[in-house]
Amino acid sequence: MFIIAEIAQAHEGSLGIAHSYIDALAQTGVDAVKFQTHIAEAESSIHEPFRVKFSYEDATRYDYWKRMEFTPEQWAGLKSHCEEKGIEFISSPFSMAAVDLLEKLEVKKYKIGSGEVSNLLMLEKIAGTGKDIILSSGMSSLVELDNTINFLKPFGKRLSVMQCTTAYPTVAGQWGLNVLPVLKQRYQLPTGFSDHSGDIFSCLAATALGAELLEFHVVFDKAMFGPDARASLTIEQVKKLVQGVKEITTDLETNLSKESSEGFAELKKIFQKSLAVNKALDKGHVINFDDLEAKKPAGYGINAGDFKNVIGKKLSRNKSAQDFLTEDDLEA
Repeated sequence: MFIIAEIAQAHEGSLGIAHSYIDALAQTGVDAVKFQTHIAEAESSIHEPFRVKFSYEDATRYDYWKRMEFTPEQWAGLKSHCEEKGIEFISSPFSMAAVDLLEKLEVKKYKIGSGEVSNLLMLEKIAGTGKDIILSSGMSSLVELDNTINFLKPFGKRLSVMQCTTAYPTVAGQWGLNVLPVLKQRYQLPTGFSDHSGDIFSCLAATALGAELLEFHVVFDKAMFGPDARASLTIEQVKKLVQGVKEITTDLETNLSKESSEGFAELKKIFQKSLAVNKALDKGHVINFDDLEAKKPAGYGINAGDFKNVIGKKLSRNKSAQDFLTEDDLEA
């Protein structure tokens, strides 16, 4: 499992906060930290509408992207910081210029955001780098994905595809866990899950269903400013998720056999039960169903599972209430 924590714009244009996220996420066990590289002039225009009108300081979406920019030197510092902490630096590009910047940083792979799946111009450039490509399917139909994956496959690069629903936050019924096996069977590629739910349940479920990559947004606090805060995990949630993913993965990789129960022999003696009588009964009494009780432990009477063999038999001696019932108590 490859686990990607996405900071995206949660840093709000602050280099210091961006570095703080790296420090915090390095303690959670994630494999990679992902940013988004926005270069406003290359990517946007004054005509781009807000997805969510959240900003009190940006007059246009273009202004927002401008505020999210870092210099090449600052990006290099963020990448170095990730490497110092032992986690991979990833950033999604949104323009040809962003790809050029990330190539200078010598990134190992590219994550393609849902809105860029049909941007074959940029994908052509990325494919030409020879780097791994992680493709998010959020806004794409299967036919649209077919087109992009068929476009990328001839490049012979390592390609993976992620189920994603572009809604912030997603709720149960929108996650699309059922799509994971569809993508796996259709494309025969490593398949992952990109989450916008704001909780850990969908990623844990995706892990159990065989997802090979996970991605989710991260924020220090869900009350923070920004369009993705409610759809993000907190640092503590990330820690819990990573622990859960590791334990689920360990269990999925372990072959527990139910062919034999020999390993439970001692526990069976404690938890399984023997037949007893639930009332005082006289010698010669014909035992019926309502006379019987099952009591722990096993081995002190007839096995409780053999009760049908006892019904209709006569007692060979008097029995007190709650006495175990043995073969010697029954007439031949």
